[in-house]
Amino acid sequence: MGTSKSEEFTNKENKIAAYAKAFAHPARVAILQLLIKKQACVCGDIVDELPLSQSTVSQHLKELKAAGLIQGTIEGVSICYCINEKEWNNARKHLNELLEMSVKLKSNCC
Repeated sequence: MGTSKSEEFTNKENKIAAYAKAFAHPARVAILQLLIKKQACVCGDIVDELPLSQSTVSQHLKELKAAGLIQGTIEGVSICYCINEKEWNNARKHLNELLEMSVKLKSNCC
């Protein structure tokens, strides 16, 4: 696979792409919904709620953490995850700006 040339794009465009990647799998959406509903969750609790193995859930958590949407704190032998509010608000702002651009679309496209 070739290089992505992500350095050729703005920081904002790269952040939006990272958020989109994080939202691009239904398991990650389900994890985000669960974390929002419960306010915080230990990885094992997330595994109990989803029809996925622990290793698969961990991979999805890794993607969400890489996008900055969640954060985790170590509590003994467990990691407690929660929504990273600052980054969540940034994601909402940037994605809303992108989606609001569609309001300016002309109806005579193609």
